[in-house]
Amino acid sequence: MPVSNQNLQLSDMRKLISQLLARVDGVYGILITDRDGVPLLKATNEKVPELATRPGFLSTFGMAADQGGKLGLGKNKFIVCLYSNYQVVHLNKLPLVVTFIASSSCNTGHILSLEEHLEPLVCDLKCAVNGDA
Repeated sequence: MPVSNQNLQLSDMRKLISQLLARVDGVYGILITDRDGVPLLKATNEKVPELATRPGFLSTFGMAADQGGKLGLGKNKFIVCLYSNYQVVHLNKLPLVVTFIASSSCNTGHILSLEEHLEPLVCDLKCAVNGDA
């Protein structure tokens, strides 16, 4: 169920993404980062590859979204990358990016359905990043 109140506290934000991490089998990590891949909030378990949580990897979404935008098809909503053992789903919430790291067999639709549950949290973080808070 989505959280409806605004101005979530940091402890509430951490609790929410930890709960969402456990909600879908096969999701190993949820990271909310800025455009440069700097983590603002994350929940991971021991199955997340360390390299997948580094800013160098996480920042590639911004570049891919920019290149995809040049195709003239409109703004990217999300990018799904499927590897042999993992999948990475990036949600475009610029200036923030929400990244899910999961097993390759995890249901991608279930991962994408978590977006509505993260919306209040992302809105609060956007305000903080933009200096509106």
